[in-house]
Amino acid sequence: MDAKARNCLLQHREALEKDIKTSYIMDHMISDGILTISEEEKVRIEPTQQQRAAMLIKMILKKDNDSYISFYNALLHEGYKDLAALLHDGIPVVSSSSGKDSVSGITSYVRTVLCEGGVPQRPVVFVTRKKLVNTIQQKLSKLKGEPGWVTIHGMAGCGKSVLAAEAVRDHSLLEDCFPGGVHWVSVGKQDKSGLLMKLQNLCTRLDQDESFSQRLPLNIEEAKDRLRILMLRKHPRSLLILDDVWDSWVLKAFDNQCQILLTTRDKSVTDSVMGPKYVVPVESSLGKEKGLEILSLFVNMKKADLPEQAHSIIKECKGSPLVVSLIGALLRDFPNRWEYYLKQLQNKQFKRIRKSSSYDYEALDEAMSISVEMLREDIKYYYTDLSILQKDVKVPTKVLCILWDMETEEVEDILQEFVNKSLLFCDRNGKSFRYYLHDLQVDFLTEKNCSQLQDLHKKIITQFQRYYQPHTLSPDQEDCMYWYNFLAYHMASAKMHKELCALMFSLDWIKAKTELVGPAHLIHEFVEYRHILDEKDCAVCENFQEFLSLNGHLLGRQPFPNIVQLGLCEPETSEVYQQAKLQAKQEVDNGMLYLEWINKKNITNLSRLVVRPHTDAVYHACFSEDGQRIASCGADKTLQVFKAETGEKLLEIKAHEDEVLCCAFSTDDRFIATCSVDKKVKIWNAVTGELVHTYDEHSEQVNCCHFTNSSHHLLLATGSSDCFLKLWDLNQKECRNTMFGHTNSVNHCRFSPDDKLLASCSADGTLKLWDVTSANERKSFNVKQFFLNSEDPQEDMEVIVKCCSWFADGARIMVAAKNKIFLWNIDSCSKVADCRGHLSWVHGVKFSPDGSSFLTSSDDQTIRLWETKKVCKNSAIMLKQEVDVVFQENEVMVLAVDHIRRLQLINGKTGQIDYLTEAQVSCCCLSPHLQYIAFGDENGTIEILELVNNRIFQSRIRHKKTVWHIQFTADEKTLISSSDDSAIQVWNWQLEEYVFLQAHQETVKDFRLLKNSRLLSWSFDGTVKVWNIITGKIEKDFVCHQGTVLSCDISHDATKFSSTSADKTAKIWSFDLLLPLHELRGHSGCVRCSAFSVDGTLLATGDDNGEIRIWNVSNGELLHLCAPLSEEGAATHGGWVTDLCFSPDGKMLISAGGYIKWWNVVTGESSQTFYTNGTNLKKIHVSPDFKTYVTVDNLGILYILQTLE
Repeated sequence: MDAKARNCLLQHREALEKDIKTSYIMDHMISDGILTISEEEKVRIEPTQQQRAAMLIKMILKKDNDSYISFYNALLHEGYKDLAALLHDGIPVVSSSSGKDSVSGITSYVRTVLCEGGVPQRPVVFVTRKKLVNTIQQKLSKLKGEPGWVTIHGMAGCGKSVLAAEAVRDHSLLEDCFPGGVHWVSVGKQDKSGLLMKLQNLCTRLDQDESFSQRLPLNIEEAKDRLRILMLRKHPRSLLILDDVWDSWVLKAFDNQCQILLTTRDKSVTDSVMGPKYVVPVESSLGKEKGLEILSLFVNMKKADLPEQAHSIIKECKGSPLVVSLIGALLRDFPNRWEYYLKQLQNKQFKRIRKSSSYDYEALDEAMSISVEMLREDIKYYYTDLSILQKDVKVPTKVLCILWDMETEEVEDILQEFVNKSLLFCDRNGKSFRYYLHDLQVDFLTEKNCSQLQDLHKKIITQFQRYYQPHTLSPDQEDCMYWYNFLAYHMASAKMHKELCALMFSLDWIKAKTELVGPAHLIHEFVEYRHILDEKDCAVCENFQEFLSLNGHLLGRQPFPNIVQLGLCEPETSEVYQQAKLQAKQEVDNGMLYLEWINKKNITNLSRLVVRPHTDAVYHACFSEDGQRIASCGADKTLQVFKAETGEKLLEIKAHEDEVLCCAFSTDDRFIATCSVDKKVKIWNAVTGELVHTYDEHSEQVNCCHFTNSSHHLLLATGSSDCFLKLWDLNQKECRNTMFGHTNSVNHCRFSPDDKLLASCSADGTLKLWDVTSANERKSFNVKQFFLNSEDPQEDMEVIVKCCSWFADGARIMVAAKNKIFLWNIDSCSKVADCRGHLSWVHGVKFSPDGSSFLTSSDDQTIRLWETKKVCKNSAIMLKQEVDVVFQENEVMVLAVDHIRRLQLINGKTGQIDYLTEAQVSCCCLSPHLQYIAFGDENGTIEILELVNNRIFQSRIRHKKTVWHIQFTADEKTLISSSDDSAIQVWNWQLEEYVFLQAHQETVKDFRLLKNSRLLSWSFDGTVKVWNIITGKIEKDFVCHQGTVLSCDISHDATKFSSTSADKTAKIWSFDLLLPLHELRGHSGCVRCSAFSVDGTLLATGDDNGEIRIWNVSNGELLHLCAPLSEEGAATHGGWVTDLCFSPDGKMLISAGGYIKWWNVVTGESSQTFYTNGTNLKKIHVSPDFKTYVTVDNLGILYILQTLE
């Protein structure tokens, strides 16, 4: 079907599907011979009229022009004149050649499919190679609609790309095997960021209506998954053509159940992918007769009439289709210069700059030079300008319009001259043209014009600056992606160091680029141009690179975080912070909300790089011996290898059938070992990713693996849940030694630096040292004693040592327990340092070869790179999350308990800390006027400390269990406390009088003081009770929920209260009625918190799925749904919503959860997000003026935030 007809049908598809009845229309089309009976049946079995119409139109789109005309006539005959009118402009003219192009013999259906898929057009002069084309088509047919690979391989310039394009110019092949279409991708030599750009462009092409996603994928894994979905759902049974593939790792991004045709110089590139594979080799030379045929077509002569020089020219060109085409294009314009061009080739008159070419065609430079010399003088220098293009990069016309300061039509006319002479290639994608050079041509141009390259790069930058400001580029501009990916490259190549630094040190540029393509490419540029950026200011360069490295896991998420707010969390001396502060102040004047972290100077950031290469928990990460690479593995069953400096991915291997628990580089960096829940141990080639060995002798999951430190006699140790350690010699097929002694799972093993000992950690709570030569046990340590100061109860410490790593001197060892890492001196058994930063269990720790840094991997899906010196010097105190805060004029006073149970009073503005007492404190509170503090402990004891003179008052009557909540009354004379023992104690500590509130059947969740000596309490028993704290009697008893009452809030006029529960509901109550005013349903998770607005008209509720709902209190109607579930089903609040608070004017709402968010109550939209270092925030303390906020994350970091004004 002609493109015009097809587009017309697609344009009006929706209207047609909605209105037509198919049965009578199909009768007409069957009588026309367009539809078959079986096709009619396919349409009839669809369940609805609209689906039947959709199926019919889908069939018509796959047919030729005759089907369009038959459908149009059927519409007219059946009275659908208005619909027929819509299709009138698209009616094709059917020629006598049955829809085939009279020149090429290609049907308009094929032409349309290939055009839409970006398949290159035939060269200006084309010679058929039928035997090869037929072979390729036969291999493609063998795929039979199933995923698989057909590889065309041969040397550069042998015509692989032309053959691939020609193979799919076949009507029956496309109709029978690839009815979903053909999609061409020019791959070339790529790094990770370049491949991501290719994938982003392909996803955009496949999803032009943005029906699957309105944003580009931000990393290769996301792009791979997007591509898989698009190919399966939107373009089923289609063919993906990957042109000029250099590296096997590139194919991993496309290894997702697709049918793929690829061209490559290396036929082994498909060794690491799954599925059927077929190979078609292409000879490097055309052969004399085919070469002569090309020349004859160029000069429009019969082959027999070609002059004698033609034979010699073919010989000098060594049969290369590319070189023969270049010479042929010249002879077409100057048909009398046969002898001249032959002499040029024979004499090699154009000096070769490169002594040894990476290609086998020594005649190429001569042929290229001749072609360029023969260009018209007025366009010759434009071709020189193309020297700045990179290999395998397709440049939009708009870029060259800017470079040459011309209109589109003028530029396309010049470029067409180059295309006609085989000096340039053109790829048409829809309405736009993209131009590119063969990599042989790029080599030629850069060598020939090497002395001009700097000026040529400077020219494109100067022209760019005339048209654009870097950060104002819009994603909908045709040339936008080009500038984002190559602007820094052109500046560096032009030696415009000042401009490069201004670009790279601009928060505006960082924001614009990361939002569009993610942070990986920028980190790569900071590393690549570090020598230039350091000339300007190495500290500023460090600021920006660290900002990107440590926030990369946030900058890759959606919705995209506010980069100015992230910048405000940087140290105040950082250039990132200073630019962010300047921007924030400007935006605050326009109503934007920003937060200053006023106590951040007390926080030391110990990580150097944070990456998120896996889609699930990361169980292990390790350095290569040279420290340049990191390997990691995890619950997603993959092995990943990436650069230690930038996080750029090098390898991704689907390593095992189940979770991969450990990985290790061999000392010579040639191999990587992996072990898995599938009980197998595998050895991989560390460069290519090929499988070398598989060992299968453990009877349970294999938890750990480690190579000896010497490569002279390489051994691998593995430990398993079968309680055994095994030693493997890579030259043998079976295990060399088995070590017995542990009584529970072996979690981890490590050879000592001299390879004489093997350390193993086990779930039996011991660390054992084994003699490697004899395989006998040498020492056994009970390591539980090292953790006696842990905050966790003794009974929870049965399994504590997860992993270990030797320091280079063999005297120190690092171990991990839960989410903490400890560094120990082996001889003295003393702790040297500890560090926190992971949000969940740490599974692996590993020193770098020089000991200057170490890796940790965690359930939180991140890998962290730490600097050993910083960790050893760090003595930061980590706080418990139960804190009390008093806001007094301009003061913020925080009472907190640290991780060693000391009580601290912190001045939030000055940072001054007073250490008050040491006890096993479980909760604490400040009196309203800061006269006293109170604290409870795990033994049920309650004490009051008078701050003026440090006098202590202790309750005579203790709770039976741990005290969890404690609060002073407004007059500071009475202290109220609750405990696990389900009782509430009212203690008038000055008169030593006690009242006990005992009626709850289970633990009191919390309580709130009311006016007139009343108290509201709620419990795990599902009830809410109102007490008189003087008499101790219950005044109201509300049976609120079937499950636990998780929270309550009281309206400011004290007439209503809310209750939330694990039963996924919230309720609004009047203190005067025992039945709820409204039951609020709709949450799909536990409703964990609620808050009334100050005027009492609104109630906000938050649940465990990260969802917040705002309700009308008077009628119980839902007004807004905030933080709905994302497309992937993940909670957008980073976890549970644990606390809520309205601003005094009711226009803003703050919520705590995985991080802190501010919401516009009127619109229900997010106004700002503050990402804490840790997560799982329990409570947010808010000042009365709604300008200061205090919280503590699960890493024990205190945040005192203030709105920027």
